[in-house]
Amino acid sequence: MCLMLVLMYFFYKYLVYVIIAIFCLASATALFSCLDALLDLAKCSPMSVTVLGGSVSVRSVLLSAVCVTVAVVWGVYRNEDRWIWILQDLLGVAFCLNFLKTISLSNFKICVILLSLLLLYDVFFVFITPLFMPNGESIMVQVALGPDASGEKGNTVEVSAEPSTPYEKLPVVMRVPRFSAWTQNLCGMQFSILGYGDIIVPGLLVAYCSRFDVWVNSPKKVYLFCCCIAYLCGMVLTFAVMLVTKMGQPALLYLVPFTLLGSALLAWRRGEMRQFWNGTTYEMEHLTMAAEEESADYS
Repeated sequence: MCLMLVLMYFFYKYLVYVIIAIFCLASATALFSCLDALLDLAKCSPMSVTVLGGSVSVRSVLLSAVCVTVAVVWGVYRNEDRWIWILQDLLGVAFCLNFLKTISLSNFKICVILLSLLLLYDVFFVFITPLFMPNGESIMVQVALGPDASGEKGNTVEVSAEPSTPYEKLPVVMRVPRFSAWTQNLCGMQFSILGYGDIIVPGLLVAYCSRFDVWVNSPKKVYLFCCCIAYLCGMVLTFAVMLVTKMGQPALLYLVPFTLLGSALLAWRRGEMRQFWNGTTYEMEHLTMAAEEESADYS
């Protein structure tokens, strides 16, 4: 991951197109997965038809066409900052959800190790790299916004209303317009940005908490609720510090401690820390013991 970030910094103008192509493919697939799941929840019929002796789902074909169209439209108009952020955020949300659906962590121990390492990675590339880079810029910020970005201040990007030469940007951030700033400055449009990693990394812990609620038969989803509240508090603190310091912040610096400590304190308070720490390992041991006891009863 570190090597990829450094390569992106030095060979940005070449690798950016590779990342854009991968994002189009991955986000279209993710959007299909999310919409297909929603249609299943809505009990929408797949409307299968027979073609050349095989069964084809009309719903899947139409859904695929829609998802590919959305990804292609984003790819073609990706530099139209005035409105394309809507499609980028839509594809980004689908990408993050599909990632969390595909990748899961089996216990809290792995969550602690992974999130802590990624926290150090985030802090290093945001705060430490400016100390030895010739231009004094953060590698993380430069890669996220693009080497030709202008109007960047903290976690905010300003887009001029005047036509200008577009520059390629990595599709790795959520872009939300700051409408309050827009009304004050009609000649420019400001965006607040949030990296996908700041969603996915804590999201792995949130997903684990959701699964743990199922394992312990928690009726009120207390672990999921607690972790989401901790994430929200961490995000509020991130933006508060950003506004005070007027500089970009590594969101994981605040999100990781809040979510890890919040989840751990809840597990300790409920007396389930051992189960929470071992995760599926504990669950498998519990099921094995139950199976052995049942087998012993029969014998």
